[in-house]
Amino acid sequence: MENELTPAENNELVADRAALSPEEQERVALYKSRIDLNDNSYIIQYGAESQNKLVSFSETVLNQIRNKDIGNVGEVLSGLVTDLKTFDKNIHKSGLFSIFRSLKKKILHIKAEYSKVEKNVVQVERQLEKHYQTLLKDIHLFDKLYEQNEQCFRNLSLYIYAGEDKIAETDPESLTAVQKQQLHRFEKKIHDLKLTRMISLQLAPQIRLVQNNSSVLMERIQSSLVNTLPLWRNQMVLALGLVHSQQALEAQRAVTDATNKMLNRNSEMLRTTSVRIAEENERSIVDIETLSKVNHDLFATIDDMMAVQEEGRRKRLLAEKELLNVENEWKKKMS
Repeated sequence: MENELTPAENNELVADRAALSPEEQERVALYKSRIDLNDNSYIIQYGAESQNKLVSFSETVLNQIRNKDIGNVGEVLSGLVTDLKTFDKNIHKSGLFSIFRSLKKKILHIKAEYSKVEKNVVQVERQLEKHYQTLLKDIHLFDKLYEQNEQCFRNLSLYIYAGEDKIAETDPESLTAVQKQQLHRFEKKIHDLKLTRMISLQLAPQIRLVQNNSSVLMERIQSSLVNTLPLWRNQMVLALGLVHSQQALEAQRAVTDATNKMLNRNSEMLRTTSVRIAEENERSIVDIETLSKVNHDLFATIDDMMAVQEEGRRKRLLAEKELLNVENEWKKKMS
């Protein structure tokens, strides 16, 4: 929406006397017929109504501009951007969820972050809609102010034209000194009206410029409402979905890793156990080594036993000889 002052509108404001409508020409004639240069009060009040109207709605325009609470739109959007950056940082920060013990708690934390930002997005939407409606009312108000200013400008022009006609048809030579003074004051009054009309002329593009600024801001707000905020919301949902997928992938990876680890461990255990069983199955009930050792031990035992018996026999023979000697000695002693 463009509300700049167009050349056509500008020409309409500065239209010369030839462009006056018949009705306006009649009003010029009426104003001129009522001019009384001998009435001080009339000279003072001449065109004052239109001047006062200009002052009145000029103050309205000024107050409207001064009281605009639009500056915080940028602050609102900046605050939302900060929240979004924090959200993005939190869900992608490395090791953020190391303190959590389960995937469920991770997802709950992400959803809590999303809910927090989503709440702020809703608040921003409401504030932007409120600003949008305010600006829309302002634009309509500025249209009315522009019309009032245009009407004031034309009314001032009619008073000026009537006054100029009155001055032009007045012969200063026929006036007394007092009347000349009154004529001089009236000429100054017409000059003041021209200054007021110039203010009105300058106010017209100012109104359009302020109105255009409001329109531009409305367009930006509308773009934020229909494009930016939905895009942000979609991106947050997408980010949340990606985190869900990432967490699911990590869970699946963990399952796969555990499965592979278990299979490797079981295969190693199976190999070891199978080899042992096969080895054990191929063994005899009694190992040949054991039989050899048993034979060796038996033979050694027999040899040892025979050696012991032989030694015992030798000792007995020696004992018998000794007994026989003792017996013979007793026989000799007793004979």
